[in-house]
Amino acid sequence: MILEIAQLQVRQGQTKEFESSFAIAQKIIASMPGYLGHELHKCIEQDHHYMLLVRWESVEHHEIGFRKSSEYQEWRKLLHHFYDPFPTVLHYAAIH
Repeated sequence: MILEIAQLQVRQGQTKEFESSFAIAQKIIASMPGYLGHELHKCIEQDHHYMLLVRWESVEHHEIGFRKSSEYQEWRKLLHHFYDPFPTVLHYAAIH
């Protein structure tokens, strides 16, 4: 399993709209092969900052299976216009 972590900075004044759109978009990502679960966290100190954590079976499930899918295009339409700057997305593996 890998953990995708995306630092999301939503444009000021658009957090409620973002959260509404995310409620729809999360159904898209949850339907993808290799998806294992996700969490969206809102920053307490800066209410327009979020952290998205998505668990995938592999990096390929995220980078190829999801990002190259037609479903990703719908995800983009729902969410990408809220971000400034565009998010940093990295993948992490647990150390045993």
